[in-house]
Amino acid sequence: MIRKIITTGDGSKTIQVQDWNEQYHSIHGAVNEAYHVFIDKGFSYLTNEAISILEIGFGTGLNALITLIEAEKNSRLVHYTGIEAYPITIEEILQLDYIATLKAEAFSNAFSEMHRSAWENKIRLTPHFSFSKQKKDFLDISENNLYNLIYFDAFGARVQPELWTEIIFEKMYNALTENGVLVTYSAKGSVRRAMQSVGFVVERLPGPPGKREMLRALKVSG
Repeated sequence: MIRKIITTGDGSKTIQVQDWNEQYHSIHGAVNEAYHVFIDKGFSYLTNEAISILEIGFGTGLNALITLIEAEKNSRLVHYTGIEAYPITIEEILQLDYIATLKAEAFSNAFSEMHRSAWENKIRLTPHFSFSKQKKDFLDISENNLYNLIYFDAFGARVQPELWTEIIFEKMYNALTENGVLVTYSAKGSVRRAMQSVGFVVERLPGPPGKREMLRALKVSG
């Protein structure tokens, strides 16, 4: 697939997959979308002092980086697991220049280590943030009752509909602890119904810039 770096509406960059006309983040603002969907509606929604996060689609590492920043800011213990089947290159990471965009020079080494670390290797990047990444297909996820929060940031259903099915969301439901939460930028009716069919209670929330709605799915008792 041919990929190129593009600038989004808030001045931050993302990667465009030209074959699909699909981006890793919103063209209306990569950083704004990441904060709105994953931090504001996910990370900040939960009150756990210690939190275990699974990211579906580690991609550029932007979501992991802003979560690391927020964890340190709030002295909140986070273990973060990113799953990615098709990693991007270090050269692309450098071109995206998220450290400069976020004025996060203090976390430059941690972000670099995040991308350069070995797969399946758990490391502590800062006092409050430990990290591991797994190179595998989302269908191979088999964890149970492990994560408090899932960032579901796969490519859109238009180009990869197989990632937005009941089969996948059942795996997500099983991977979450009781009262766990999944957040995603998607608000498609078919996605919401797939989530509900496996047991999630689903909320439609205001979306990030350029998108009317997003979804938050809850694993609740009873």
